[in-house]
Amino acid sequence: MSKRILTGIQPSGILHIGNYFGAMRSAIELQNQNPGNTFLFIADLHSLTVNPEPADLRMRVQRLALDFLACGLDPEKTAFFRQSDINGVCELTWILNTITNLGLLERAHSYKDKIAKGFVPNNGLFSYPVLMAADILIYQSDLVPVGKDQKQHLEITRDLAIRFNQVYKKDVFKIPEPIISESVAVVPGTDGQKMSKSYNNTIELFGEEKAIRKKIMSIPTDSTPMEAPKDPDKCNIFALYKLFSTQEQIDALAAKYRAGNFGYGHAKQALFEAYMEFFAPMRKRREELLKDPGYIEDVLKKGAERANAVAAVTMDKVRRTVGLK
Repeated sequence: MSKRILTGIQPSGILHIGNYFGAMRSAIELQNQNPGNTFLFIADLHSLTVNPEPADLRMRVQRLALDFLACGLDPEKTAFFRQSDINGVCELTWILNTITNLGLLERAHSYKDKIAKGFVPNNGLFSYPVLMAADILIYQSDLVPVGKDQKQHLEITRDLAIRFNQVYKKDVFKIPEPIISESVAVVPGTDGQKMSKSYNNTIELFGEEKAIRKKIMSIPTDSTPMEAPKDPDKCNIFALYKLFSTQEQIDALAAKYRAGNFGYGHAKQALFEAYMEFFAPMRKRREELLKDPGYIEDVLKKGAERANAVAAVTMDKVRRTVGLK
């Protein structure tokens, strides 16, 4: 039997190409490596830590589901669901809270980073790692893909699983292992920094064609004359172009840079065309999905049914173990 892989994604707003190359693509690839035993959830409960507008949260959840399905997520291979549709996640969070040492949470760097960035401190932010642990442990997950910034949270999950098993002298939870990719693409924004909504330097994943063209054409460049040779490796346009292109196409564009008589306007046009070609099948699929709004809700409900079936078994064992049943 294949190992169970679990991934969670927060519905944080309009997705951009940094989200796609940084997280979405790898999450979708997992379903082909592990069909039928991959779980992917939309972490709407986690989103409540910043008190979003209710209507906005619902819209972001739907949009995230739509975009994932458009990009190739197969609900037959992946159980795709909303976190809040799972019975027992909040109950398990409370039970895990009762065995969580305060010092463990005080050492979590994610909480410190958020407070330093101006987030209003609340218990949801502080105990975020415990809810994350419940998300992972309730499905008896074997493997969890995490970025380097989330590695500590998975270590906390492992600590809580081990402690629970030791306190109650039963092997109730599996001890999950991380999948940490060292080659996750760091996508540059239009200003050369890491692409991020907070820097206002993103290129939308499914933006309007005219808006995408305008954003690409506005990428700042140096003042090297068109006729002069240019170094592609020092050009942000070229760095973005490589994301969408084959090695042959990359080499061909690099040769034009070095030959001269090739301006940044030409490079921007090449980037725009590469972007449109790369996402064309996904954009087409997205338009088809928009014509059937009930499909997305159906996918999320069926995914929740699969996930709840697993969670129910775990929670029955947990309740019996702690004396609630």
